[in-house]
Amino acid sequence: MSGHSKFHNIKLRKGKVDAQRGALFSKLSKEIIVAARSGSADPEANYRLKVAVEKARENNMPFENIKRAISRASGQSGGAEIEELRYEGYGPGGVAVIVDAATDNRNRTAGELRFLFTKHGGSLGETGSVGWMFDPVGIVEIDSGGRSEDRLTEAVLVDGVEDLDYELELSTVYTNPANLASVRDALRARGLRVADAYLGMRAKNKVELSGGQLSQAAAFLEAVDEHEDVQRVFSNLEVSDAALAEILVP
Repeated sequence: MSGHSKFHNIKLRKGKVDAQRGALFSKLSKEIIVAARSGSADPEANYRLKVAVEKARENNMPFENIKRAISRASGQSGGAEIEELRYEGYGPGGVAVIVDAATDNRNRTAGELRFLFTKHGGSLGETGSVGWMFDPVGIVEIDSGGRSEDRLTEAVLVDGVEDLDYELELSTVYTNPANLASVRDALRARGLRVADAYLGMRAKNKVELSGGQLSQAAAFLEAVDEHEDVQRVFSNLEVSDAALAEILVP
């Protein structure tokens, strides 16, 4: 099992997924802004923006907030420019980490992320320091809907799907980046609930930790993921079911 989907399920079982609406809406707004700036301000003509808007609406973000974010992308509503940045480094136990962020102040974000890495026993590296350990992929997160692994595997067998990381709550489908849109739409057509779809990174080789090191790595990834400027976190952490049970023990 991949640490990517496993980490998301750790947050689900702890009830900590987007617990603060303000922080969630801030992240969604930034996602809309960078998506709108990457192409057309019309969601029907900009697939990335369409996905960002759908995600915002699924999370009950007010329509006025969505409109304001799109306007900001075109410079109509003022505000500092939001830019996308990628950070790389190592966390506790030598876990390789890639962090995608959207910020209006790169110096502040870099400083705060460097502090988080150092605080948890890791180190923020230079561009490319761990990127070579990952492959670019298209990622579609789907609600498993109580299906068994065999049933879900059968359900996701559509053109373009390359792999599945099964979890009881939220599973992850991997595809070639060029096939992300078609795979997402095909999975929806099969009646699967798509929680998210985006371009991401997948580790070529995984690192397994246990005990205190695993707890430290999980706490570190959670802290980075909750930073207001962070959009996505990718790591090469592998978490077994047995190790997951240890983390979730109060």
